[in-house]
Amino acid sequence: MTATRRIVPDVDRALEQWPEPARRQAESLIDLIQQEADAQQVGPLVMSLKWGQPSFVPKAARVGTPVRLHWAESSPEHLQVLVHCQTSLVETWRDAVPGLHYDGNRAILLPLDASLPTDDLRRCIAQAMTYHRRGT
Repeated sequence: MTATRRIVPDVDRALEQWPEPARRQAESLIDLIQQEADAQQVGPLVMSLKWGQPSFVPKAARVGTPVRLHWAESSPEHLQVLVHCQTSLVETWRDAVPGLHYDGNRAILLPLDASLPTDDLRRCIAQAMTYHRRGT
């Protein structure tokens, strides 16, 4: 069973600045990230702000890579799910999960006017949460 979601105050304040559709989708993504961390048994997550973006990474060192969420006025129709650009994750996801939209080698773009592709995102989040543990 998934633990109750806890959002740290800094993350909560950042999300409050986003418009309702972005905030609603981000909250669903946070639930999904926490569920997948539980499913992958990576231990507790550290939730913080990195570059003003909500960031989630397993607390244990060298297990996973951070997953960040970003919404910007310059691209108001999307929420971005970001990973470190020097990982091979987005390249792997492009091949394994071609139905998602990507931005360069660092982000999945999620349209705010569509349902979350939950199954595809679970797969991607699981790989990010176990990135170092898997040696990829």
